[in-house]
Amino acid sequence: MNQLVDGEWRTDAYETTNEEGAFERGETTFRNWIAGSDVPDHVDAEPDERFQPEAGRYHLYVSYACPWAHRTLLARSLLGLEDAIDVSVVDPWRGEGGWQFSPEKDGCTPDQLHDSDYLRELYVEADPDATCRVTVPVLWDTEEETIVNNESREVLRMLSTAFDDLGNGVSLLPDDESVASDGEVTVADVDEVITEIYEPINNGVYRAGFATSQTAYDEAIDDLFEALDYWNDQLSEQRYLVGDSLTEADICMFTTLIRFDQVYHTHFMCNRKFIHQYEHLWPYLRDLYQTPGVAETVNMDHIKEHYYTTHPDVTPSGIIARGPDLDFDAPHDRDRLGGDAPNPHTAD
Repeated sequence: MNQLVDGEWRTDAYETTNEEGAFERGETTFRNWIAGSDVPDHVDAEPDERFQPEAGRYHLYVSYACPWAHRTLLARSLLGLEDAIDVSVVDPWRGEGGWQFSPEKDGCTPDQLHDSDYLRELYVEADPDATCRVTVPVLWDTEEETIVNNESREVLRMLSTAFDDLGNGVSLLPDDESVASDGEVTVADVDEVITEIYEPINNGVYRAGFATSQTAYDEAIDDLFEALDYWNDQLSEQRYLVGDSLTEADICMFTTLIRFDQVYHTHFMCNRKFIHQYEHLWPYLRDLYQTPGVAETVNMDHIKEHYYTTHPDVTPSGIIARGPDLDFDAPHDRDRLGGDAPNPHTAD
C-alpha cells in the first residue's frame, strides 16, 4: 500500500499482510489529546494544553465510506457539534495518490481549509518529515495548524468529553460517578467492550478480506462469527452493548454492522451469515439507524463505491454489487427492552 516516507509519497512502502498471510493494521501517528478530554486508562497520554476545546477551532477530515471516520461523524451528530466542528469529505474512490478531494462529486467537498488536492498534503503540512499511512479521520487544529489526532477511537473520546460545553447535552458515556459495586455501568465497561469487539469484529472483517492465506482467512472468519453470535445472544436481553444507554461502544459496533451485508459479506468473503439473518443483531442495527442523528451520517453509495472500486487485489473488476435490498427503517421492537435513545434534536 501507499504511504508517506520522510514526507515523500511512496506507492510501494507498506505491506498489509505478514509472512503468514494475515492482515496487519498499521499504527496511527498523531496522538495528541485536546485539553479537557478524559483519556482512557489504557492510553499512555495526557491532554495537551495547547489544544483548547473552542467552537470553530477544529476541523474534521472524513470519508463517508470509512467505518473509522464514520465513528467521528456519528459522535459529532449525536452530540450536536455540527456548528462547533466543520467537516471536509474526501472522495470515496482512493487511487494511487491516496484520499483525494473531488468537490464536484456528490457528497464530497473541497478541502475547506487549505484547498488541497490530496489528504496527504495536510500530513506533510503537520510534519514535513512524516513517515506514515494517510488515513481518516483527521482532527485538525486551525490555530496550531497541525493534526491533533488521527486515531478514530481517541477522536471519538475527545468529542465525547472535551466538547461538553459546546454540544447539546447528550452523553455517550456513563456518569463518571457510577461504580461497579452499585450495579451500574462505568466508562471502564464501555472501554472494555470497545476493545473486545475491535479485533474480532471491527478489524475482523478486514482480517478476512485482506488475508492472503487460507489459514489466516479461516481464523478471521471463526473469530468474527463467534463474536457476532455472542453479541447476538447478549442483545436478546439488553437494548445496547453496555447497559441501557447508547454509548461509544454502540457507535463502534454500528459502523461495522451497517456495512456488513452490503459490503463485507460479499467483498470481504464474510459470507457465513448476513446480519439481517440474526434474530437480535438485525433489529439492534435498525434501532441504532433510526436513532435521530444517525441515518444522515450513512452514505451507502460512498460506502459501496469505495470498497468495490478501491481494492483491486480483492475485486479487480471494480463492479459494484447490487444487493441486498434492506429496509433499515422497518420496525424493530427494541423499545420493549427499555433504555433511552439519545435525541440530539431535543437535548438541552
